Amino acid sequence: MAEPDTKVIGYFAYMSATEVACDGDACIVAGSQAAIRRYLSISNPKNVDRYTVKKTRFGEIMKGMSLGAAYAFDRESYNRFYPLALEVGIPASPADFAGTTPDEIKFMTVRRT
Repeated sequence: MAEPDTKVIGYFAYMSATEVACDGDACIVAGSQAAIRRYLSISNPKNVDRYTVKKTRFGEIMKGMSLGAAYAFDRESYNRFYPLALEVGIPASPADFAGTTPDEIKFMTVRRT
């Protein structure tokens, strides 16, 4: 079994080191490339082609959180993140995506306190 740090949680998008796709102040992590592209096409349609999309792993997210970053997970990515967070002692809450349709965009935001 792979170490938690190496497990892929989802995808994020950026234009530069300081321009990351966010929901408010939280970096968006989507469960698939198609999902991150959809979020970008809604939130920043004129710049969607300027983003680079990359996989993000649990260890990268943990490093970002230790530096004060917050993350906004969609349903698919949070389902990957949540059990690993609990495994390493992050006090994450169960997400409530109940009642959302596949067309709705809802994020679960996590930040270190």
